[in-house]
Amino acid sequence: MTDAASTREVDGRTTDGATQDAGEAVMGLDMLLVDGARGPLRRMIPPARTVLRLGGALARRPEAVVQRARGLAGDLGRVLAGSSDIEPSPKDRRYTDPAWAGNPLMRRAMQAHIAAARAAVGLVDDADLDWKDDERIRFSLTNIVDALAPSNTPLNPLLWKALIDTGGKNAVSGARRLVSDLATKPRVPSMVEPDAFTVGEDLAVTPGAVVLRTPVFELIQYRPTTETVRSVPLVMVPPTINKYYITDLAPGRSIVEHYVAAGQQVFMISWRNPDERHADWSMDTYGQAVLDAMDAAERITGSDRVALQGFCSGGIILAMVLAHLAATGAQERVTASSYAVTVLDWGQAGTLGALMDEEGIKAATEKSRKKGYLDGASLAEVFAWLRPNDLVWNYWVNNYLQGNPPPAFDILYWNSDTTRMSAGLHRDFIDVAFGNKLTRPGATTMLGSPVDLSKVEVDAYVTAGIADHICPWQSCYRTTQLLGGASRFVLSTSGHIASLVNPPTNPKASFQLAPETPADPERWLELAEKQKGSWWPDYVSWLAERTGDLVPAPESLGSADLPPLAEAPGTYVFDK
Repeated sequence: MTDAASTREVDGRTTDGATQDAGEAVMGLDMLLVDGARGPLRRMIPPARTVLRLGGALARRPEAVVQRARGLAGDLGRVLAGSSDIEPSPKDRRYTDPAWAGNPLMRRAMQAHIAAARAAVGLVDDADLDWKDDERIRFSLTNIVDALAPSNTPLNPLLWKALIDTGGKNAVSGARRLVSDLATKPRVPSMVEPDAFTVGEDLAVTPGAVVLRTPVFELIQYRPTTETVRSVPLVMVPPTINKYYITDLAPGRSIVEHYVAAGQQVFMISWRNPDERHADWSMDTYGQAVLDAMDAAERITGSDRVALQGFCSGGIILAMVLAHLAATGAQERVTASSYAVTVLDWGQAGTLGALMDEEGIKAATEKSRKKGYLDGASLAEVFAWLRPNDLVWNYWVNNYLQGNPPPAFDILYWNSDTTRMSAGLHRDFIDVAFGNKLTRPGATTMLGSPVDLSKVEVDAYVTAGIADHICPWQSCYRTTQLLGGASRFVLSTSGHIASLVNPPTNPKASFQLAPETPADPERWLELAEKQKGSWWPDYVSWLAERTGDLVPAPESLGSADLPPLAEAPGTYVFDK
């Protein structure tokens, strides 16, 4: 699924893992789907009962409140006197300009903001709320603290430098950008220009052809680049709330390209962008689509088995399909499975129980039911407010104060190329997540079969990102405990998408491996050893052991009964 919080640097600002004074919110897929329908701003204000509990907890600890107040008063006194030694975190790129340290007014504003934020966080620590209320308060506090940062105001020296350098033109261009962004969804600062890239020319350019088209998806077969290929094909199941080409970005950054170069036969599902006509498409609809893709890959390659790899929400569907195959005695059709940044156990995954409630869930599903789909632009807005310092205020400064266009970045272009989710699938995902039904055998079904993941005995390769704010790595790790087969868990660097788009050419790439997968993820981390480089070659080696012998590569794509219909990237990827 989408992740605008992927690792990169823009104008010296890191957009993954930046330290924030108020802490960082962690949001699961479940919450995204709820807030995507209801709107993220509803989450900015915590429920009244949570505020009352915070007030009650602090009222029972008056000494802590007095101590925090005295500490803040002392800090502010020293700030005003110019004797404060408060410094921003070295990872906080908002205050790297020398003017923040050299200009007395700017330095005092920065120090006062940091002092107030620390005091507020300290009060939440002192309250010692249960984890649900604590998550709710910290989520709101993070947004408030980030919004009030002096770097977002005319005090920012970057504004004044731009005014001098452009003769004031930055104010005009910044105002135009602000009006344009507010006029269309998602109503947040643009992270990339709409014409920065072209799908099929700059992105999604690995050669291949569409060999199957259904009302739900297109199936792309990629052209081999090696003389021999593995006899068992790999079918990739991308997220259902974004377009597939996160797996096929620019050359050298394409997962698909890497797999094909390693001699793997690769097929890719490209989901159709649903609208109100497809409101009834459900989890079963998408599960059947995976089975249809498997059938086509087998017919074209002549293999009676396939390997499967699912990404985020696609991995959830994949797991449920495997449970269906296990229940119907057909799981031998799958030789290997892979779950990339996929959460199957939502127990305290992100903010599931903390920030979701039954009333909110009903409101979210009812809203998408009436419309027929969940709007992708609304999801993009939710993602932005998940990491406001990096994904809202960073671009506020760049786009509006400085009047600059946002830098071109392929992941953020993909992230802005939003899709919708059918109302039926939206309902089913929320139902499975909120009930944490994949952890309980028979609690849900796929294509009429009870889902029991312990019956899935296919070997699994499970990946996660150590700084993932969408699918926390500990939650991804618990997949290894749910499945019945042998699992290999890989902990990659960076966040949700950067942990995936992590090619071997990245000099900073690394991942962690452990010889076993104990029940406790922290115990796994103690056992793990760091490996330099990308996990892509490790996965390819693991997959090669499970995808048959090498055979001559096919000279053409498709087959007599499934001929090529269009060149990759196909037609569904262009649906708006």
